[in-house]
Amino acid sequence: MKRKEEDLFAEPETPAGVQAQKDSPLAARMRPRTLDEFIGQEHIIGPGRLLRRAIQADQLTSIILYGPPGTGKTTLAQIIANTTRARFLAINAVLAGVKDIRDSIEIAKQARKDSDQKTILFVDEVHRFNKSQQDALLPHVENGTLTLIGATTENPYFEVNKALVSRSRIFQLKPLGEEHVRAVMLAALADPERGYGRLRVEIDPEALDHIVRVASGDARSALNALELAVETTSAGADGVARVNLDVAEESIQRRAVLYDKDGDAHYDTISAFIKSLRGSDADASLYWLSKMVYAGEDPRFIFRRMLILASEDVGLADPQALGVVSAAAAAFDYVGLPEGQFHLAQACLYLASAPKSNTTMAYFDALESVRSEQKDEVPDHLKDASRDGEDMGHGKGYLYPHAYRDHWVAQQYLPGSLQGKVFYQPTDSGYEATIRERVARNREAQLEAADQDRREAGGGWGGTSKPRSGKVSSSWLDRAASQSGEILKKAREEIFRLARVKRDSLVLDLSGGTGFLTWEACRLCPAGGVWSRCDDAGKRQAMEEWARHLETLARPELVTAELEALPQALDERAERPRFDALVGLDLLRKTADPAELVMSLKPFAAKGASLIWAEANPARSQGFRELLPGGRIPEELAAKVETLERTWRNALPPSPLESLRSDLAARGLAATISPRDFGAKKHFTPAQIRKWLSPEAAERPDSLLAKLSGELSVRERAMLEAALMDVFSGQGIDWRQSYDFLILEL
Repeated sequence: MKRKEEDLFAEPETPAGVQAQKDSPLAARMRPRTLDEFIGQEHIIGPGRLLRRAIQADQLTSIILYGPPGTGKTTLAQIIANTTRARFLAINAVLAGVKDIRDSIEIAKQARKDSDQKTILFVDEVHRFNKSQQDALLPHVENGTLTLIGATTENPYFEVNKALVSRSRIFQLKPLGEEHVRAVMLAALADPERGYGRLRVEIDPEALDHIVRVASGDARSALNALELAVETTSAGADGVARVNLDVAEESIQRRAVLYDKDGDAHYDTISAFIKSLRGSDADASLYWLSKMVYAGEDPRFIFRRMLILASEDVGLADPQALGVVSAAAAAFDYVGLPEGQFHLAQACLYLASAPKSNTTMAYFDALESVRSEQKDEVPDHLKDASRDGEDMGHGKGYLYPHAYRDHWVAQQYLPGSLQGKVFYQPTDSGYEATIRERVARNREAQLEAADQDRREAGGGWGGTSKPRSGKVSSSWLDRAASQSGEILKKAREEIFRLARVKRDSLVLDLSGGTGFLTWEACRLCPAGGVWSRCDDAGKRQAMEEWARHLETLARPELVTAELEALPQALDERAERPRFDALVGLDLLRKTADPAELVMSLKPFAAKGASLIWAEANPARSQGFRELLPGGRIPEELAAKVETLERTWRNALPPSPLESLRSDLAARGLAATISPRDFGAKKHFTPAQIRKWLSPEAAERPDSLLAKLSGELSVRERAMLEAALMDVFSGQGIDWRQSYDFLILEL
């Protein structure tokens, strides 16, 4: 077994060892020793990124590094070995057996017993472990005896034990860009200790370009080629060894692109085939089919995938598709190769040219509805109304979940005194993994909506003022009526769609509230990272409690600061983060100078970063008069309500973000505003309607309902209340809420 102090990452100390180090390949000598020396992979180890923070803080949990050769997997492991306070052991899965794993486990147990020291086990080519080896390792990773760092060139989701993958965080290393490979080569030429800086070496620009291009993102390949070129080039009369294009071409060979049925190419090619069929591109479908057959892919595997697609992506748009593919598959079994290629081609062309529909997915919506039945003891509105609903009010106010998007509605299920209490945290194992995010998102939407209720203090159409003082009562039946949670989730989806975040993006949530955007960003960016602003210590404590249910590496980096003080707080960090996306919801009430805030955040934006700022727009949101059909109230009162509403709307700006857009334009930043309307079923309770039209509603002078309650007589308010009770109570209203999204490329 290879250990840190024995050989895999050891630095030779004896004179003979020093000489051996000098005789090592250039790629080995030039291996970076610190994160600052590491070139490339900024998407996972750039400043502020999750993995970099974990390495620097020596708080790694189990990880798997996945990527092509020469991208830095083993180098990252060596850097961790050089910096961690934990005991570091290393083995190669090709050479190690179960005994080596057991030896590592015993060492780890002893280190924990003797000095309470953690142990990190680096397993190179972890995908080469067989089942017995992985089974021997698994329980000790699970109980924390070992922290695993696995390195693999194969997709771990296919090649590594699923149990190990589920307990590890996956970081994908990408082929280095040409600028990175060039930087590695130039560093080797300049380094006098480990490279060729002590020699007089000149490399022609076209020779350097050729090696960089042919290396295809593999730094080791480039360094090996450079080493061969330099070592085989004699110095001229002036003592300079000149590497020209001919030498470079002899020193590096283009790597063949092969179709490996057991590797990533297998999955990538079948993926391209299926996506081409789904996209109705017959030519591309035939090309990828031909590539698979030529490479020796099992035709039955191809038919199985086409049978799935016939129902999943064609479905009832062409009910014959399943029969055609089934008949072709049966014919192939009867005929075999090579004639069976006709049947493959026929099935392929039929699916590619067929109309597409995925309505069969509705089955899973129905299945989810069955699975999500509630069995808790419930308040009155959820009790059986068939027996004593008339006398006791059982069932009154119940909202039928299937009438709502995603079969969910914010509704009281726990006793009132326990609302917001979290008893259940789904794990990421088995069935629970399929509901974990949905449960989290619903809770986040309910929490954010309730927080908005507290801020807005009383609610109503269109209020934009800051919250008034005093205690606010917001029952969960009112929360169900306002249905802010449903609309907020749609607004959040739009924010991240516009931000174009990827799994390795670094995201900054500016909002500072409940973390409504933060938790979604954590799900979307598992290999990048999320930073989240907290308004104050209390909000930070709540965020920390919520994050406690996430694994360590999945938790956001929290920054406690008022919005306008955030740039200074970020600047005080040891390493300045550069974010790929900056997102915020309803920020205008938190800053006096929005444009200046945006300018001060620019230094923290990565190249091509985007800022997405969303604000509710009351001027375009649901109208009041339009919800009352003709004849419900006297014409004179209807005209008065309509006039009041028109006056109120005309006094509002067309977009709350228009002033910010203009101020940014004056500073040379071109932002756009994208308006969006979101709908949801909305129910109203009698108590809520009475509250809207009560004299207390006038305490928010900028809201429409304040205008109505202040301008209407007692008799007019009573008539309007009766009409609203008649129209709204007991049924869902199609409700519209408008948001504006400011989009800025920084």
